[in-house]
Amino acid sequence: MPRRSSGGRSAPRAAPRRAPVSSPPQTASHAPPPAPTQGGGGGSMMGGIGSTIAQGMAFGAGSGIAHRAVDAVMGPRTIQHETVVSEAVAAAPSPVLEQLWK
Repeated sequence: MPRRSSGGRSAPRAAPRRAPVSSPPQTASHAPPPAPTQGGGGGSMMGGIGSTIAQGMAFGAGSGIAHRAVDAVMGPRTIQHETVVSEAVAAAPSPVLEQLWK
C-alpha cells in the first residue's frame, strides 16, 4: 500500500505562468573613474623606519603586559636547570688540575 501525505489530499497546484515580456536590454552603466592617488611619492625614509620602530615597541609592550596577565592567572614561570654528572667523569681527575699541581 503506498504512503499518503496530507491525509490523502494532494496540494493544489498553481497555474503555470507565462514568462513576462521584458523590455529591450539597456546599455550597461559604467563605473566611475578611480579616485586620484594622493600626492608626492611617499614619506621620508625616517618616517617609515620610525613608524616601524614605534610599532615594534608597542608590540613588545603589549606582549609584556600579556605575559604578566598570564603569569597572574597561571602562576609564575619557573625554570629548573638540572645537571647530570656521570660517576666516571666525577671520579676522574681533571688534566688541567694535574698540570697546576706539578
